[in-house]
Amino acid sequence: MSLVDVHNEWDPLEEIVVGTMDGARVPVADRSLHAIEYADMDPEHIPSGPYPDHVAEETEAELEELANLLKSLGVTVRRPGGRDHKSVVTTPDWSTDGFYDYCPRDGFLTVGNTLIESPMVLRSRFLEGFAYKELFLEYLESGARWLSAPKPRLTDDMYEPKAPEGQRLRNLEPAFDAANILRFGTDLLYQVSDSGNLLGAQWLQAALGDTYTVHPCEGLYPSTHIDSTIVPLRPGLMLVNPARVNDANMPDFLRGWDTVICPDLVDTGFIGDHPKSSVWIGMNFLVIAPGKAVVDRRQTGLIKELERHGVEVIPTQLTHARSLGGGIHCVTLDVRRTGELATYR
Repeated sequence: MSLVDVHNEWDPLEEIVVGTMDGARVPVADRSLHAIEYADMDPEHIPSGPYPDHVAEETEAELEELANLLKSLGVTVRRPGGRDHKSVVTTPDWSTDGFYDYCPRDGFLTVGNTLIESPMVLRSRFLEGFAYKELFLEYLESGARWLSAPKPRLTDDMYEPKAPEGQRLRNLEPAFDAANILRFGTDLLYQVSDSGNLLGAQWLQAALGDTYTVHPCEGLYPSTHIDSTIVPLRPGLMLVNPARVNDANMPDFLRGWDTVICPDLVDTGFIGDHPKSSVWIGMNFLVIAPGKAVVDRRQTGLIKELERHGVEVIPTQLTHARSLGGGIHCVTLDVRRTGELATYR
């Protein structure tokens, strides 16, 4: 039986991958990093090199705490192997060093019994799948379907750092981060943005076939990743970001769902001069069963609002989420949940 078996964002969780801070660093400031992560900065001022020791150490301890919490709830937890992110990666078109393996959600998508390595938009994440190779081989041997999207060239023409937000990634070849996608059974929401283009949605639809409908959503959130914009809580109920989601841009297939409006969030702070995430990273939490979620304990207003709608909250913390660009949902990849494929429109 395939160890990969997941159909949505809320069925009871059975197996998950939790990321690592081993070797994490900010990569060299190439055109992709400038356009996607630091468009508001002069390339010469983009920081690079290892994250401060205390950030890496505190975060790794919190990731281990998260892993142990999930294990205590009966979830099988897997961790990636370490890599040397200082190593230079060179193609005929560019060279860069590495980034991190902190956010497995960004690079990998599980749909049914299929595991997909996405064609990520940052050059520094070109070989991120290497950290998970042994694990993915195990999943393949268990009966999972393992696909890797075509590696994009990611030439300079792919990026427009001076363009408005949402127009900095051009539509020249399929490119998307897996964190642009949310699973609603047979329907997949695909965020068209600076971290995913329309050709990426077209490739994903072709790869998954007629069983699924990929819904490319433009005008929802132009920057990177979807998991601080909409969070499904259980069938028919989702948390939405009021600064981004409204009646005009709500995806059509979700219009019948009830919504919980996310309240103002606590600004948990960041190190340095440039946060990797906005305060909305507080919405970035992990649903482990219908109406049950692991949430940052500092988001007291959000926790009260979730509990008011019948959601059981289990508290944890990632102190440096804004600095690193990843919350509890980002640093995990759900691999197996109980439940069957269904349509929830």
